[in-house]
Amino acid sequence: MTTTSLDPDGAGTPDPPAPPPGAGYREVFRVREFRTVFAAHLLSLLGVVVAEIALTVLVYRATGSPLMSALTFALGFLPYALGGTLLAGLADRLPARRLLVTCDLLCAACAAAMVRPATPVAALLVLRCAMAFVAPLFQGARSASLADILGSGEAFVLGRSLLRMVSQSAQLVGFGLGGLLLTVLAPRGAIALTAAGFLASALLLRLGTRARPARAPAAGAAPAGGLRVLFGDRRLRALTLLFWLPPAFVVVPEALLTPYAHDIGAGTVALGILMCALPVGTVAGEVWAGSALTARTRSRIVAPLAALAPLPLLLYAVRPAAPVLLGALLLTGLAHAYTLGLDRMFVDAVPDGVRGRAMTLLSTGMMTCQGVGMALAGLAAEFLPVHAVVTGAALLGTAVVLLLLGALRAAGRPRGETEPATK
Repeated sequence: MTTTSLDPDGAGTPDPPAPPPGAGYREVFRVREFRTVFAAHLLSLLGVVVAEIALTVLVYRATGSPLMSALTFALGFLPYALGGTLLAGLADRLPARRLLVTCDLLCAACAAAMVRPATPVAALLVLRCAMAFVAPLFQGARSASLADILGSGEAFVLGRSLLRMVSQSAQLVGFGLGGLLLTVLAPRGAIALTAAGFLASALLLRLGTRARPARAPAAGAAPAGGLRVLFGDRRLRALTLLFWLPPAFVVVPEALLTPYAHDIGAGTVALGILMCALPVGTVAGEVWAGSALTARTRSRIVAPLAALAPLPLLLYAVRPAAPVLLGALLLTGLAHAYTLGLDRMFVDAVPDGVRGRAMTLLSTGMMTCQGVGMALAGLAAEFLPVHAVVTGAALLGTAVVLLLLGALRAAGRPRGETEPATK
């Protein structure tokens, strides 16, 4: 059924048709609005990564304190969790385009304020917190709007997959790009490029996407409604926890790679390659699942791949050398191809009126659980050998996934939901 959206002058115009059910990545890119969202996402994401590096350098030069420099990175965690929890309701109360453009402009203003030489270190950290505070709201609203742009079927899953792959790749490219920029620009100059990136993203979203009404304009802004939806239904609760909890165990080897590489005598080059292994495997797994598998097959591999994902990390028990460890991390990343099928199950189970809140809380929970997982891994490694901590995380992660898969099976398929069709 064709829906109607509002263009900038308020006239009703039909939305462009979503890609057909068998659409692949190429078909998704043929949707003009998605190309705009994709380009805006790339600009803002690269800007964030570059800003993190430049701001860390700037704070260290101003204070000479390694603690303050590290705190610059850490400050992104708590505001993100708070912002996602407190602001989730706005993702459904406000029109998506207006919300996305406003968040981009706010981040651009924060970055521009960081560029001023007179800005003290305390203010730099507050501005960094403000950018992190609105990030989950932006991500949740954008994810929910993809269903308006691409439909809520297979094209939505592939669109989400593409944005995830950009996030993984941009971190790798962005850190290298940030380091390169700092060889030719002062840190404040690099941050100025971040401000320009957010402005360009806001302009793209304002001019390149349609103005659609809010999903639930009369709903309250409190996130409690979204949490009740996520945890009030047995199936949706199991799906949500399958998104939140497994990453908390998979990030453990990443968090402890530096001390482990030191323990086995691996150099900095080997460490850099190992740091890339998990995200490279994740991107490769998503490309394979999105381009080579049907929607029905992606749904069927959710359970086996989710259960198998932590198992390669059991190789830590024998303290493997770098080449073996590289293979284990790549395999763990590849197994995350199950995320595409999980995405489809989730969007099918979430009511349209709370989709924005659900997506915001979903990304907030994932980031929070990963942060907690890294912190607990570091704490455990203070008392236990690193290889034992990672091995234990792999065993515990597998047990948790099996319990959640059992809960998902017990919840059954929602009434009216059918298995995704083949291509």
